Amino acid sequence: MTIEEQRLIENRERTQNWLRWGPYLSERQWGTVREDYSPHGHSWWEFPHDHARSRVYRWSEDGLNGWSDRKGRLCFAPALWNGKDPILKERLFGFGGHEGNHGEDVKECYYYLDSTPTHSYTKALYKYPQVAYPYSKLGEINSKLTRKDPEVELADLGVFDEGRYFDVLQEVTKRTPQDILWRITVTNHGPDAAPLHLLPMIWFRNIWEGGNTSEIPLVKPHMKFLDGKVLISHEGLGDFVFEAEAADTNTGEATWLFTENETNKEAVFGQENTEPYTKDAFHRLLIKKEENAVNPEKEGTKAAAYFSMTVPAGASISIRCRLHHEKEDNGIASFDQFDETFSARIADSDAFYAAKAPEGLTEQETVVFRQGNAGLLWTKQFYHYVVENWLETNPNGTSVSASRKEGRNSDWEHLYARDILSMPDKWEYPWFAAWDSAFHMVPFANIDPDFAKSQLLLLLREWYMHPNGQLPAYEWNFSDVNPPVHAWAVWRVYKLSDPRGSRDLLFLERAFQKLLLNFTWWVNRKDSEGRHVFGGGFLGLDNIGVFDRSHALPDGSQLNQADGTAWMAGYCLVMLSMALELAVENPAYEDIASKFFEHFVNITDAINSLGGSGLWHEEDGFYYDQLIIGHEQPIHLRTRSLVGLLPLCATLSLTEQVMSQLPDFKKRVDWFLANRPDLIKYFSFRRKLKNDREAHMLLAIASEERLRKTLKRMLDPDEFLSDFGIRSLSKIHESQPFHFTHGGQTNTVHYTPGESDTAMFGGNSNWRGPIWFPTNYLLIDALERYYYFYGDSFVIEYPTGSGEEKTLREIAIDLCDRLISLFIPSEKNGHRPCFGEACRYRDEPHWQNLVLFYEYFHAETGEGLGASHQTGWTSLVIRLIQERRTKLLQGDPTTDPLVDSAPT
Repeated sequence: MTIEEQRLIENRERTQNWLRWGPYLSERQWGTVREDYSPHGHSWWEFPHDHARSRVYRWSEDGLNGWSDRKGRLCFAPALWNGKDPILKERLFGFGGHEGNHGEDVKECYYYLDSTPTHSYTKALYKYPQVAYPYSKLGEINSKLTRKDPEVELADLGVFDEGRYFDVLQEVTKRTPQDILWRITVTNHGPDAAPLHLLPMIWFRNIWEGGNTSEIPLVKPHMKFLDGKVLISHEGLGDFVFEAEAADTNTGEATWLFTENETNKEAVFGQENTEPYTKDAFHRLLIKKEENAVNPEKEGTKAAAYFSMTVPAGASISIRCRLHHEKEDNGIASFDQFDETFSARIADSDAFYAAKAPEGLTEQETVVFRQGNAGLLWTKQFYHYVVENWLETNPNGTSVSASRKEGRNSDWEHLYARDILSMPDKWEYPWFAAWDSAFHMVPFANIDPDFAKSQLLLLLREWYMHPNGQLPAYEWNFSDVNPPVHAWAVWRVYKLSDPRGSRDLLFLERAFQKLLLNFTWWVNRKDSEGRHVFGGGFLGLDNIGVFDRSHALPDGSQLNQADGTAWMAGYCLVMLSMALELAVENPAYEDIASKFFEHFVNITDAINSLGGSGLWHEEDGFYYDQLIIGHEQPIHLRTRSLVGLLPLCATLSLTEQVMSQLPDFKKRVDWFLANRPDLIKYFSFRRKLKNDREAHMLLAIASEERLRKTLKRMLDPDEFLSDFGIRSLSKIHESQPFHFTHGGQTNTVHYTPGESDTAMFGGNSNWRGPIWFPTNYLLIDALERYYYFYGDSFVIEYPTGSGEEKTLREIAIDLCDRLISLFIPSEKNGHRPCFGEACRYRDEPHWQNLVLFYEYFHAETGEGLGASHQTGWTSLVIRLIQERRTKLLQGDPTTDPLVDSAPT
């Protein structure tokens, strides 16, 4: 057992609180729903970036790759100034949803390089230009761009040319849970010496004015300077000490600056300030030259150690900081053993990942594996949002508009979020999303299974889950409907976290009981006619439909969704698997298992047979959404997309061994098979296979014939198969766009392999062609489960038209390779496809071996698009790397599928 694993055990057993501090600070709090008190609900306009330096947040804080305690009360992060910028660099800049030509878009270069699960060691890199940051120019250029143009990026404006930038490397380590060391190393890569003003800042989130009644302290927190140190007092956290020094004595000592973390009302609202020392004091001092901006008494609620330095060309300068509980000085004076502690924690991190990584990884696979895990851990964030308080009170005490009281999230007044949550992206998506979180937890299960389990249970708790059983989608609209993949994640995490024979049944049962409520909500709310065909809205796939599936349909018509119905069939099978697992210890679950078995069969019958052919289109050999207008015949919306591939994911093998352990369940299944011969067609059977494998029964939406027809399209390079995985829309729609005309209006779906060219859902994501990791992962998972049943007897042409036949496992392996290749330097040109035409990542030494995990990927080039730090579900590449090595190079591939989907 590694030292880091021991820390995780100590944290679980609560002998040490290793997770009290971490990189929990958001990269963006401005522009969020939580900070929006406008009647119109335009969050980006209500709290723009230009307000952020001067205006206090209510719910959380943000900073430049910063840290906080787990309740976001005390935060630390650096501020930077190159002597040319118009503002102090305290946070990342980017375009809001109404400014970017492809939605929200951060305009900075930063990278999460390392983190252990307890954050005993973390490392992040920010690249800071030495020329003035082009805030205005970025806006001017972008205002002229259309949705058909690529985004303009910071590097496109030449700000990194000739290496004229600083690498700002932040490392934080824990000597003990409450003794934290912070090292900032600045390297000048330019040809000339360059000035830099560096301010390691520490501040309290403002909870003492206009905030939330549950947080208002009896005593306002306070900082003061004494004997070269900052003494910090907080009634909840206790008393802390913060100090800073330059590692190089030539840099000089720090000048300590203090102010209050309170709004500069004059700058923001044109009102008179009641407090002379405001949140933006350091900006006013350095850039506005306001000498009286900071408190000469050296006390307040925000402090900084100010270092003014000149960094020689090619040289590095380090600043050392320490934050520790007053009672936890460990007998160590100031910065004694500082570097030694860092060396030890770096060794701990290396040892931990060496133990977690599969054998035989290449050097570049190791880079992706390590940075993928780092990004996953860095995107944990303190998330605070109490909807009732948010709806009823403004932070400035003014009355709340009626439109807001009755508007966004007004039916979620029970939601009380004050937790560390896994975010999709801490800048572009600094709020949880239910179906994103489910995918995040699968790679989390390898490095911190306790966190994975706790996150999955958290969203099922009564202060998140709606009383009616719905899970909250995301803060822009908790009532939107995300795909029901939470149960799938629970089942995967249950199996991945512990070896067979010692799995966490209590976790499984706790989750199962709450998932029953959610399943019931789906059945009651999203099967409008009780015919086992579902229409859940956009279901996370944003613009994939011919029209916005979340809004009212033409003439009040009804949409039967192939993906919604497939998601529910899959939900049934996961709940069936859980019930069978629990029934081994508690036979009462056999009754529930029977219910899910029957429910799955009814859904399968509906999607294949309702009205004659259900949602299946025999001529095309594909599943489609079906639109019903009035009493007319159903219309197949013949867009070949992921909507029609997702039915393949609903499949499960039941083995003879499982059935024999549960006689009551077997009896009910046998009765069903004997008395419903009309439904026998939805079951496939295999007797004992070679090497004494037991008999199987396959439950699947798609029969073998329909599976083959669908796969023929999915594996066709002219349709779904890209060099980098499975496209979200068939390439056939490039030359044959799908048009739908009704009521004098025509809507069109055409193949768009890159960024969206429509404004649907804000235009910041696109499901009409690109490669998406979550759905690719599910399809690989499904191929493995089919292989588990069919074995080597099922072969199919791969790629379609090639004349070569492959087993489903061989196809799954190749799809893994295609997805992994997005992040691996090409053998042809040494360039990672995910970086598109940004050749600096290949050609310039200080950009090499940096990896970003984008939201989705261009289907033809592999270029990363959308959110640039969505390590959440794109970190599924970690699982693909890991499973490909462990499952394909070792052991019997017929007994354990690639993504661990075999029945228990």
